[in-house]
Amino acid sequence: MTKDEKIRLARHIRDRIALIGGNITAFKAGSLPVSPDNAIGRLTRMEAINSKSINEAALRKARATRALLEKALRTIDSEDFGFCRDCEEPIAFARLMAMPEAALCVACAARHE
Repeated sequence: MTKDEKIRLARHIRDRIALIGGNITAFKAGSLPVSPDNAIGRLTRMEAINSKSINEAALRKARATRALLEKALRTIDSEDFGFCRDCEEPIAFARLMAMPEAALCVACAARHE
């Protein structure tokens, strides 16, 4: 990976981290407990509880993704960044732009599925 590609990728990772930070804030707001004394009706209350569960799951996923992106950003200058964990071949730049947290190339990821 060239120096310019690393700079582009680092900027892209920072942008994604910022975007996910905004999503996390929204998911936190949607994960607040549903008050039992809220007079919204039984079905609407069930929908609110279901929505809360969905937001909690999205919050967990967003936090995990942010952690992986932060790790990628910390290790972007290391010697082994951008190389597949299995076959040790370079991961395509386009894949890293799509999934900066990727530790496997496309071929190895497909084999693991």
